[in-house]
Amino acid sequence: MTAPTAIELLWGTQQRPKRGPKPSLSLDRIVTEAIAFADSEGLVNLSMQRLAERLGCAKMALYRYVPGKAELTALMLDAAMGDAPDLVSAAKDSTEQPWRAQLRAWCVTSYEMFCAHTWTLGMLVTARPYGPNEINWFEAGLAPLADSGLTGPERLDTLALLSGQAQTFARATLGDHSGGLEEAMFEQLTRVLADQADRYPHTVTAFSEPAPPGSRDNALHFGIDRILDGLAALIATREVNGAGAEPPSAS
Repeated sequence: MTAPTAIELLWGTQQRPKRGPKPSLSLDRIVTEAIAFADSEGLVNLSMQRLAERLGCAKMALYRYVPGKAELTALMLDAAMGDAPDLVSAAKDSTEQPWRAQLRAWCVTSYEMFCAHTWTLGMLVTARPYGPNEINWFEAGLAPLADSGLTGPERLDTLALLSGQAQTFARATLGDHSGGLEEAMFEQLTRVLADQADRYPHTVTAFSEPAPPGSRDNALHFGIDRILDGLAALIATREVNGAGAEPPSAS
């Protein structure tokens, strides 16, 4: 029997061995332990040997379930993403238009996933096989724009923008366990610029100007707002130009 491909493993279509000793491991357990290892020690440090040691088995035992690290990491990414968010439920109490609230929830949930599994950030910019969880995330994010009048590529680009926003701020918060990244930057710059205000007047002004309540450390939502504002403007032009589009779906 040939080794299963990543696609076969992701979608559960691989042939199962009919002979041999009763398995002492399971694919789910292997992937779960691999994710735990990557969360704590980084994906770059994961190897089949180290995973085998963590599982208390021989390295060769892993190959009964997964051919190698490439296939393993594809399974890890899809499992780490988990079920797609229920955007309708997440946005039900929002005062925003439903499509905006749902896309905001999609972006924020993506951000939370990236923060929980920071090793996934580097994987999303590589060509890879897609699993059911990841495609379910696409489906969930595209649903609010189904009746927007945007083209398919534009709807996909919208998700790329929102995912990029989530990834950018997940990277920015790495190592910032206090949650006060902007405040920490302000304190550091205040020290550096104490005697340099004449050289950097715009920087000093921007960091020293009083901020409205809730606007500090709000860059994630500020960026989401600007993306959604631009999207709303584009949708409005399609409607004005008679493209036959209805307002974005509320469900």
